[in-house]
Amino acid sequence: MKMRDALSADMKQQLKKELSSSAKEDEHLTRWDWEELMGVRKDTYKRQGGRIRRK
Repeated sequence: MKMRDALSADMKQQLKKELSSSAKEDEHLTRWDWEELMGVRKDTYKRQGGRIRRK
């Protein structure tokens, strides 16, 4: 028995509506967001006289 067999017609219609609306709401990421996700915009640290300083 599949899940769709157990759902009523109203529930199937509501589920179809939810799935179609969520597919249309794609999140458009900017270049800044992509670089941040990939780790390009991380802080860099450097040792200066025994201390570790942020560059």
